Amino acid sequence: MDVITLLSTYFAVINLIGFALMGIDKYRAKKRAFRIPEATLFIVAIIGGSIGSIAGMYIFRHKTRHRSFVYGMPFILIAQIALIVAVLHAPVEISFL
Repeated sequence: MDVITLLSTYFAVINLIGFALMGIDKYRAKKRAFRIPEATLFIVAIIGGSIGSIAGMYIFRHKTRHRSFVYGMPFILIAQIALIVAVLHAPVEISFL
């Protein structure tokens, strides 16, 4: 398995998890059951699931009144995009010692 396939699979899975966690937490909120901690939702977004988390937030109409989510999730996504762009445009230095 090459690196691109591995990374693509990882990001697809982590975004599906982020999406699903938003849906599960919304369901549990309606049932007044044990909730998924907000820290967990943010951690999943930070490790690559920001697109799925944002999609789940608006599709399930969950956490859309919380400023930390409304502004935090897009901020995480923008930071991740900036990081990817920086890594892709970083100069490659090869040295043989």
